[in-house]
Amino acid sequence: MPPIADYKTILHEVLIPEERLQARITELGQSISRDYEGRDLLLVCILRGGILFLTDLMRKISIPHAVDFMAVSSYGAGARTSGGLVKIVMDLQTDIRGRHVLLVEDIVDTGHTISRVLDFLHIREPAQVDVCTLLDKHERREVQVPITYTGFQIPDKFVFGYGLDLDEYWRNLPFVAVAKTGV
Repeated sequence: MPPIADYKTILHEVLIPEERLQARITELGQSISRDYEGRDLLLVCILRGGILFLTDLMRKISIPHAVDFMAVSSYGAGARTSGGLVKIVMDLQTDIRGRHVLLVEDIVDTGHTISRVLDFLHIREPAQVDVCTLLDKHERREVQVPITYTGFQIPDKFVFGYGLDLDEYWRNLPFVAVAKTGV
């Protein structure tokens, strides 16, 4: 499908403007820096949606940390929902045994995907695994997952921008937007 030429044609509203995003990411970075002081911190980003959040967050973390990536796919309820079978498409390159892992995610929705990723990581015997999500759609939660750091709780609306795609496009927007209904 060709991209929508102008995101404004499907924009309902800007939910979280750039300034508010960056201020909250700074707060998260400060909290993470305090909480992980003196620990061997590894940030694990879930691709692709989490990449913008990760790059801004890691610049706000003042303690030494390493970075690795995972890519997962969820199959089941539809292209714009999560649930069903979770497949690891790209695995970590880093041995996480004994490490303090912070899973960096763009959005936690039903909880199915992040729950399966946490199960997968715990098998590898890290010292701890915590979750940091930019967005939390708590009202859609079907599987309870422990989230240590949350940027924003958001309503059950389809969002795009700041790493989140609209049919694989518009991840580059500096804000989180709500798409018009029916898009």
